[in-house]
Amino acid sequence: MAKLVRGEVWLVDLEAKVKRTDAIQTFTSQETPFVRLTDADGVEGVGYSYTIGQGGSSVVALLADHLLPRLIGREAEEIERIWRDLRFSVHALQPGAVVAIALCAIDTALWDLRCKRAGLPLHVLAGGARASIPLYSTEGGWLHVEPEALVEDALAVRERGFRGCKVKVGRPHVSEDIARLEAVRDAMGPGFEIFTDANQAFTPDEAIRRARAMEPLDVGWFEEPLPSDDMIGHSRLCQSTSLPIAVGESIYSVRHFGQYMAERACSIVQVDVGRIGGVTPWLKVAHTAEALNIPVCPHFLMELHVALCCAVPNARWLEYIPQLDELTTEGMRMEGGEAFASEVPGLGIAWDMERIDRVTVEGSARVID
Repeated sequence: MAKLVRGEVWLVDLEAKVKRTDAIQTFTSQETPFVRLTDADGVEGVGYSYTIGQGGSSVVALLADHLLPRLIGREAEEIERIWRDLRFSVHALQPGAVVAIALCAIDTALWDLRCKRAGLPLHVLAGGARASIPLYSTEGGWLHVEPEALVEDALAVRERGFRGCKVKVGRPHVSEDIARLEAVRDAMGPGFEIFTDANQAFTPDEAIRRARAMEPLDVGWFEEPLPSDDMIGHSRLCQSTSLPIAVGESIYSVRHFGQYMAERACSIVQVDVGRIGGVTPWLKVAHTAEALNIPVCPHFLMELHVALCCAVPNARWLEYIPQLDELTTEGMRMEGGEAFASEVPGLGIAWDMERIDRVTVEGSARVID
């Protein structure tokens, strides 16, 4: 083992590649906090996380002022101990997005370092369950997109080998949502998966109404129909519809996921490595879901989630939303509608550090040693 001797943090802010709207918000940019950790042997690990346009500077401040200084002199391999110690050091601020995003940047850097020292890719060191995972696309299904364009995008991604797409729901009246979904189903036929996402927009009564309206269209799942803290409402919805109910991108605690699964308040777990706090807690959620025979279909961050999906046996789908192409020298490998985990030791992301340096937010970089 080797002790950590240096920590660095900086922020990159990338504009969204396309207009991304849902029922409650707009994805304006991907603020990407980076962390680089160096051990006494000179091995480096690079980790990252994200926001959708707000709070990146707060995450960097939390990392630089409170979390990274606690790492110096720690054994880099003691990832579980470090994660728990850091989490409890800011216990009064939890649960919530800012802490989870900061912890993720550190935890993914530690896993990158561990994999490099071991000479193994993340998907192997974290489990090695498979080599690839099926893809579905979200990029053409945003809420502002009209039916004709939804169909064009679905046809295009199917031509590329994708086996499904996501359509955002939450238009003012249920009939508007159904018209958009019917257009896609009529064009694509029964063999193509259509997933829906409400981004927490509904009350339980309205979610039940919309779920029942969507049932004849054989929707693959109904994602985030209610606010994430309404577990009772989700349980009621699950009992009221045949549609699979998916939750997870707005859940920040392993225990909260456990409660959802134990109460059968969901049927798809969409744990997001950036929102749960890193690889360490992500694996806990995925293995808990496996024990309860629940599939994992993570939210966003496809470049990192491809390795995690390939690490566990109960991953079912990977969400395609490209965003980091500008910061990498090569993209995620995709063939025949499948995404393949990298075989390169580390997280499997080919960062273009020269490009990253050029687009780092001025004044955001901090060094701790």
